[in-house]
Amino acid sequence: MDFREIIASHPDVQGSTADRLIACIHECLHCAQACRVCADACAAEPMAYDLRQCIRLDQDCADICLATWSLGARRTGRNAELLHRLIELCAEACRLCAEECERHAGMHEHCRLCAEACRSCEAACRAALPEVH
Repeated sequence: MDFREIIASHPDVQGSTADRLIACIHECLHCAQACRVCADACAAEPMAYDLRQCIRLDQDCADICLATWSLGARRTGRNAELLHRLIELCAEACRLCAEECERHAGMHEHCRLCAEACRSCEAACRAALPEVH
């Protein structure tokens, strides 16, 4: 099922969707999953102690992405200012997490893949901001 389809069926939306916001929440969910897996994979590495910051940023980014997904999917009522700020925060969390994962990407494929997911989510968040007002 596509997010767009279920959001368009919401009675308060009446078929009108904010496509960039939907793309953003889709990327947030994908990024959260990538970050959770990367954090777990980092913890399993023999050098896990050296990956503590990566694990922490993965976990923080996943939590912020999930919060952004949750608020972005709601259509009853409006809290555009809060959602706008949360999307900005999500973009920043994704940027920071991507930078950290990129430092380890040459040694750990899970970090490379996580960095890609974070960069994609960051871009989607920034693209969605004009739709949230």
